[in-house]
Amino acid sequence: MDFDFSDDQEQLRDACGKWVEKGYDFERRRGIVSAGGFDRKAYNELAELGLTGLYVPEDLGGMGMGPVEGMVTMQELGRGIVLEPLAQALISGAVLAGYAPDAVKAEWCGKVASGEALVVLAHTERGSRYKTDSCKVTAAQSGDSWTVTGDKNVVPVGDQADAFLVPALANGKMALFLVERSASGVGAKGYGTQDGGRAAEVSFKNAPATLVTLDGQTALEHAIDIGIAATCAEAVGVMDQTLAITVEYMNTRKQFGVVISSFQALRHRVADMKMQLELARSMSYYASLKLNAPTNERRAAMARAKVQLGNSMRFVAQHAVQLHGGIGVTDEYIVSHYFKKLTAMEMAFGDTLHHLGEVSNRMQDTAGVFA
Repeated sequence: MDFDFSDDQEQLRDACGKWVEKGYDFERRRGIVSAGGFDRKAYNELAELGLTGLYVPEDLGGMGMGPVEGMVTMQELGRGIVLEPLAQALISGAVLAGYAPDAVKAEWCGKVASGEALVVLAHTERGSRYKTDSCKVTAAQSGDSWTVTGDKNVVPVGDQADAFLVPALANGKMALFLVERSASGVGAKGYGTQDGGRAAEVSFKNAPATLVTLDGQTALEHAIDIGIAATCAEAVGVMDQTLAITVEYMNTRKQFGVVISSFQALRHRVADMKMQLELARSMSYYASLKLNAPTNERRAAMARAKVQLGNSMRFVAQHAVQLHGGIGVTDEYIVSHYFKKLTAMEMAFGDTLHHLGEVSNRMQDTAGVFA
């Protein structure tokens, strides 16, 4: 199998990398965190690069690209621990293009691709514990119109988004709806998250909604899998930079008159970090390449990838802080922010233990050493 990237993919990587390096430095990020954890101007800059339209077909105003391009992009954004939720644009663009009626596609896909509309997935509920079939929000139909009622929590930039993709029970079956934040009956209470980003508790009370699909379970699982693949790719970028920062520190920090990178025990720990990073990179490739596979195959692949990425994120983050010593947990020093980002990402779209259970549940009778 050829794992070389095409010229177009390398150009995309280069463009994203340059934006992160020149347009999203640590000081700008600190300012965005202080201002609440989201900057619409920065999000619009991502849109100007075409990134918000990666998964939107060209005939609907997007770039018409695929999972590998999404992976390349998210890796570069991970290096800069970018706060703006591009993964949500990938999710909404793909789901609307793949499941929505033609009229809804025509109205919303172009807006998502251009950055005019930030549409985020609002699927998490209290007590759901990452289960996709656990839903208390309900939908009611009156003629051709729908309304939704209930609460969603930890919605990415929920008080800043323009619309939500909302799973809700319609006649006892999961369906997926699009609800505008400006609609009557919608309330959002925003707050900062551990990694410096932003989320919100969102409530719906007979809020007018647009039906995306009555097969909400299938659409939701696909949306979550897109989010997992994006998170895995972003995590690789975060870990890449975390390791680079740690190595640079060890090459300058002196103890007993010599740089600490000369100590064999510490060099072994860095080698272990590198090994975990490469394991994670391989599984991120695997997740991206399986994103368009049949449902059962895709779901199993995402769970496997998230287990490895979760283990790698925890290992790299903890060792980076330990090798830095006390400075590694100070707000003024950048590695602490990479640590917090990796900690938060380990729980995104299902934590490691949840996905370990998914891997176990999806094993077939032939699974095992002697299969």
